[in-house]
Amino acid sequence: MLRRTSVATIGLAIGSILSVLGMAGYIRSETTLNVVTFFIGVPVLVGALALKAAELEPVPLKSEPSAEILALRESQATPTQNQVREDVTRYRYGQTVHLDIALERLGLKPSFVDECPILVGLRETTTDGAYTLVLEFETPHVPFEDWKKKEDRFAAFFGPGIAALVEQPDKDRVDISLIAKP
Repeated sequence: MLRRTSVATIGLAIGSILSVLGMAGYIRSETTLNVVTFFIGVPVLVGALALKAAELEPVPLKSEPSAEILALRESQATPTQNQVREDVTRYRYGQTVHLDIALERLGLKPSFVDECPILVGLRETTTDGAYTLVLEFETPHVPFEDWKKKEDRFAAFFGPGIAALVEQPDKDRVDISLIAKP
């Protein structure tokens, strides 16, 4: 729950309240209230605005995992699969897209930010009885062939104990299945 809470939004609320209290203290000539709340509230508000500008929202789960999937996750998921799932389902700050470093190292990040593949969804499923984490990318500027060529590199990049499968369900979409090897 806390992972899906925006620190920037909390900061905006606290900074706004403190700034308004500081202004009220100034208007009512209450020096102590004015100084303490205004000089704390404004920096918190400005910092929260900066965080909000650099905020990257969590990737939505396409469906809630069933009890069977949760049991498989507990017993088979690799630390890398868990880390990827946790990282992309929380707010991030200072990144342009989720998994940008991974995309860059795999050679799938174009030079222009606007052309970068965007992680639009996450699914947990099974493949032949093995826990599978599916990353759904919207990728109109990177051809499917480039993704398919890197299929072996995905398995190596995301660590031991993982097999990777690259599929194209739609024209501008690519699904990367990270399959745990039990």
